Amino acid sequence: MKSSFILIASLALAVTVNFAAAAEPGAKSAAAEINQVCPISGKPVNPKITMVYEGKTYAFAEEACRTKWRTARENSLYHKLGGQPAIDAAVEAFYVKVLADNRIKHYFEDINMTKQRRKQKEFLSAAFGGPIPWAGKDMRKAHANLPGLNETHFNAVAENLQKTLEDLKIKPELIKQVMAIAASTRNDVLNRPKDSK
Repeated sequence: MKSSFILIASLALAVTVNFAAAAEPGAKSAAAEINQVCPISGKPVNPKITMVYEGKTYAFAEEACRTKWRTARENSLYHKLGGQPAIDAAVEAFYVKVLADNRIKHYFEDINMTKQRRKQKEFLSAAFGGPIPWAGKDMRKAHANLPGLNETHFNAVAENLQKTLEDLKIKPELIKQVMAIAASTRNDVLNRPKDSK
C-alpha cells in the first residue's frame, strides 16, 4: 500500500507541470454515488458501514476497511495540505501565475482553462491521497506532444508552484514534500528515458 501511495504521489505534480494535455477522468466518478465495492478489500460493501468525508459518503465491507481508509486519508499529504479547499485554492492561484509567465503561458493559448483547472484539481486530489481515484492520462502521454518542452519550462512551472504554496502559507515542510515530488517527475514530463534501477 505504501509503495502504491508513493507511486501515486510521484505522479502528483506531473499534472501540476501539465502544460495542457491531461485526459478527462472517467465519465462515472466514484463520488457520484455510494460505492458498491469496498475501496480497501474489493468486496461488496455493507451499507451500514459508511463514512462521510468532504461531504461524500463512502461504504466499506467491514469496520477494519473503514478504519484503514480513514487512517490513509488522515495521513495523506492531501489531508495535511487542507483537502479539497486547499487544492482548489492552490490550482486557481497557480494558473494565475502560469498564465502570466512568458516562459510557459504559450502552452495554454488554445486550452479551455476551466476544463484544465478542473482536471488539475481532480488529479492532484487523487495523487496526494484524496478519496477519488484518477482515471486520466499518465504524465508521459500528457506531455508527449508539446513542442519544445524543456528544462526551462519545467523549472518555470516548479517555481510558480513553489511560489503559489508559499503565498498560500503552506507549512515549509509540506512545501518541501510537494517540491520533492515535483522534482521526481522531471524525466516523465520531459519524456526522457526512465531511470534504470
